Amino acid sequence: MSSSETQAAILGAARELVLRDGFAALSTRKVADEAGVPQSQIHYHFGTREQLVLSVLEAEDASLVARQSALYAGDEPLSSQWKRACDYLDDDLESGYVRILHEMMAAGWSTEVVGARVRRVYDGWTAVLTDAARRASARGIRFGALTVEEMVALVSAAFIGAEAMILSGTEGPTRPFRDALRAIGRLIAAEEARLAALEQEVRS
Repeated sequence: MSSSETQAAILGAARELVLRDGFAALSTRKVADEAGVPQSQIHYHFGTREQLVLSVLEAEDASLVARQSALYAGDEPLSSQWKRACDYLDDDLESGYVRILHEMMAAGWSTEVVGARVRRVYDGWTAVLTDAARRASARGIRFGALTVEEMVALVSAAFIGAEAMILSGTEGPTRPFRDALRAIGRLIAAEEARLAALEQEVRS
């Protein structure tokens, strides 16, 4: 097995174990057994179990931040972009990305190296959302009495909170948290309609 194949096998094994048993139950021995490699290879390629799982998180996060950046950089209405972002949440819950992110967030409460890396992940998402909100604001979209930064903070908290509730199993079959997030899209659409009506008045 080549070095790149060994790393891929280790990352895949770590990902599966976190999704199955959680970060707290993860050990480099379990990962080595799952990947079919000597335990020394994990320490050689990744160092600690924290660095290993953070490598899993960062590998997934890089592609997802790029996906969100492409989404919000488009010309479609913000309400349509929001709808697709909610669709992506469903996808990310299904893929396991959200579980891994929240496992690392919880671990970061007591492990500074993990907490610092998770904050970098959230900084990346915040930058994407802030750019999108500023572009919307420049087009005339208003967020009530909230500044762009306040709106982004609340949106981030809403998604993180919804994810946590869903992962904890409290959502139930009625999907109230996901529905509530989608309802924000209707508020955005109403603001877009208001702006379009004003623009029509000016043209008339």
